[in-house]
Amino acid sequence: MNSLLLVALLGCLATVFAAPHERVRWCVTSQKEQQKCTDFSAKVPVFSCVRRDSILNCIIAIKAGEADAMTLDGGDIYTAGLNNYNLQPIIAEDYGTNSETCYYAVAVVKKGSGFNFNQLQGKRSCHTGLGKSAGWNIPIGTLVSMGLIQWEGIEDKPVEEAVSEYFQASCAPGANQGTKLCELCKGDCSKTHSEPYYDYAGAFQCLAEDAGDVAFVKHLTVPEAEKSKYELLCKDNTRAPIDNYQHCHLAKVPAHAVVTRKDAQLAEFIWQSLNSAQVFQGFNLFSSEAYAPSKNLMFKDSTVRLVQVPPNTDSFLYLGAEYTSIIRSIKKEESPSTSPGAIRWCAVGHAETTKCDNWTPASMVGGSATIECSSAPTVDDCLKKIMRKEADAMAVDGGQVYTAGKCGLVPVMVEQYDAGLCGTSGAASSYFAVAVVKKDSGVTWENLKGKRSCHTGVGRTAGWNIPMGHIYDLSKDCDFSKFFSSGCAPGSKSDSPFCQQCVGSGKAVGDEFKCKASAEEKYYGYAGAFRCLVAGSGDVAFIKHTTISENSNGKRLTLVNFYLNLNSVALYKTLFDSFSCLLKGNGPDWATGVMSDDYQLICPGKAPVPISEYQSCNLAQVPAHAVVTRPEIRNDVVRVLQAQQASFGISADEFTFKMFQSENGKNLLFKDSTKCLQEIQAETRYDKFLGSEYMNAMTSLRECGTDTSDLEKSCSFHSCQQKN
Repeated sequence: MNSLLLVALLGCLATVFAAPHERVRWCVTSQKEQQKCTDFSAKVPVFSCVRRDSILNCIIAIKAGEADAMTLDGGDIYTAGLNNYNLQPIIAEDYGTNSETCYYAVAVVKKGSGFNFNQLQGKRSCHTGLGKSAGWNIPIGTLVSMGLIQWEGIEDKPVEEAVSEYFQASCAPGANQGTKLCELCKGDCSKTHSEPYYDYAGAFQCLAEDAGDVAFVKHLTVPEAEKSKYELLCKDNTRAPIDNYQHCHLAKVPAHAVVTRKDAQLAEFIWQSLNSAQVFQGFNLFSSEAYAPSKNLMFKDSTVRLVQVPPNTDSFLYLGAEYTSIIRSIKKEESPSTSPGAIRWCAVGHAETTKCDNWTPASMVGGSATIECSSAPTVDDCLKKIMRKEADAMAVDGGQVYTAGKCGLVPVMVEQYDAGLCGTSGAASSYFAVAVVKKDSGVTWENLKGKRSCHTGVGRTAGWNIPMGHIYDLSKDCDFSKFFSSGCAPGSKSDSPFCQQCVGSGKAVGDEFKCKASAEEKYYGYAGAFRCLVAGSGDVAFIKHTTISENSNGKRLTLVNFYLNLNSVALYKTLFDSFSCLLKGNGPDWATGVMSDDYQLICPGKAPVPISEYQSCNLAQVPAHAVVTRPEIRNDVVRVLQAQQASFGISADEFTFKMFQSENGKNLLFKDSTKCLQEIQAETRYDKFLGSEYMNAMTSLRECGTDTSDLEKSCSFHSCQQKN
C-alpha cells in the first residue's frame, strides 16, 4: 500500500512541480538531522539535503541560493528576516487541533527545589540555545524587563556577560566556549544537535541530570511520565503543575516556521511539496524517534501539521510587535529614531509627503522639529512602519483602524467635523456613509445589480466596508464582481473588475498608479470616488455625506478658507462680494460646472432623495477618522498633536501651515472637513472605538475573506495571540 501511495505522490509532484523549481534543497546542521533528511529524500525525491555547520550558515546558504529552506525558531526567524539576509517565513508548525501556531515559553524546575522566579540569581540555568525563543530571548528579556538582571545595554556590557553574572553557571549552546554560559554543557556547546544539552530535549536533560536548577523550554517538553517530578515557575513568584502552562508561563511564542527567499513561486513550490509530504504515510516528518537520542530534527516532534502563512508576511509580522520588541530589548538595537520630543508622521504617496514636508519646518520649536516625516506607498505599508518603529502615527479611516487594531495599534485622537463640539469632552464625531447617483439616472438601491461602482478604496469605511456589507446581506455572495459589472475600488488586484474603471495618475501608458490606494490614483478617496461618478466611469459612488457639497457649486475651498481667515469681517465681505462671480465654477478642474442638485442619494427601501436628506437616507452612521499609534507612545503622540493643532489648526492665520487644509489634493494627512482633533480616552481599544454596530458589520464582511488585506491576514494569523 505504501509503495502505491509513493508512486501516486511522486506522480503528483512531477505533474505539479515542473520547472522552474525541480527540488527543495533542505538545509540541516547536524549528522543526525542529515540522516533524517536523507531518509526522507529517499522516500520523497523532490527533496534533497544541504549540510552546513550552523543555523546562521544555513541562513546564508538560503540567501545565496545554495539551499532553499529550513525550519527556524522565532529568534532565528528574526535574524533571517534582517536586511542582510531578507528571508521570510512561509509555513508554520501547528501544535494542536485548533490551529495552535504558538507555544508557551516556560521555566521548569524540579519539584521541591525551594525557590521562585525572583530567586533565580545564583542558580544554574539550562537554555535551549543562545538567541532561541523559549530558551533565551523570552526568559532573559523577562528577567531584564523585571529588573532581576541588571543591564543598562550594550554600551555597558554584552547581555551575555550580564546573564553570566546573574546565574552561577549555565549551558547556553551557541555561546563562546570557555565562558560561564558553556560551563554546564556536556559537549562542545555548539548550537547544533552535537551538543547533548541543545534544544528543548537537551535543556530538559540538563535539568534532569542535575547539571542545572532551571530549564527554559516550551510547554510540551517534559515527557508525560516525568511531569509529576517537575513544576513551573510563574512570574508572580508561585509554582504550578507542568500542565498548568496556560496560566503559568513567561510568554506566548510564535511557532517555528519554514523560511526561504522572497520568491513567490519558490514559496508555493515548497508549500505544495511539504503539504503533499506531510500526508504521505511512508515517512513521518514530525518524529525523530528513529534517530534517538536526538529530537526535533527538521521539525519539532510536537508538530501536528503544517499551515501556510499568509502571503507577504515578513519576519516582523509573523513574530509580532511584542516578541520583536523583546528581541530588540535584548539586542538593544536602535530603530530609526526621531529628535527628542518629536514624532514621525507617516504620509501615503507624493502629495501627502509634500504636505508633511511643509509641516516639519513649521513645527520647529527651539531649533528642533516636532514633526518629522516618513512615507510609504499605501496605508498598510505605513501601518507596518508604525509597528516596526520606523514611523509613529497617522490618521486613518475606520476600516483601517480595524486593521491597525488587529496589528496591535491603538486609536488615540479622533477627527471632529463640528467646530461647536471641539471644546466638548467625549463628544463623539461621526459621519454618514451614503450612496450617490446622478439625478434622473434611474438608478435605485433595488436595481444596483449590474451597474458600475465607484469606491473610495478597498477596506475603507464609507467606500467599501459599509456598502459591501449591505450588498452581502442582499446577495449572500462574497464575489462582488457578480453584483457590479465593473468599477474602481483602489487597492484591488490589478486584474480585478474593480480596477477596470480606475484611471491612475492620468499617464497615457505604463501608469504604475492605476488602481493604487494612494492620492496618485485620481479616483482614490472621497473626492476621487465622486469624481469617478462625475466623469461617467461609474453609476454609483459610495462616499461620505459631505463629499458632494465639498466638490460642487463652484467651491474652491482653499480660497474660501483664505477669506474666512481674514481678521477683518468687513474686508472679508467686500472681497467675497467682489469675487463671488469668480467663485462659481471655480472649484477643482474636474468639478467645473458640477452642481449638487444634479445628484441624489439612494438607500434600501426608498426612492432617490436630495443629498440634503442624508440623515434619513444613508447606509450607516460611522465613526470619524482617527490617529493610530503604538500603545507605548500614546501620550507622546497626543501631547504633540494637541500642541500642533493649537498652532496650525482651524484658527491658524492665513500665512502659516494648516493641518486641516490640502493645497495640492484632497484630504491629505487629515480630512479637510476636520475642525479639531479630540483625545480618545486612554486604554480605548479599536473595537470599543468603532462600536458594536461597526464591528458586527466588519465581522460579517470578514466571513467572505476575499477582502481581508494581506496585512490583516498576517496580523490575525496566530489565533493564540489574538486578544479578541
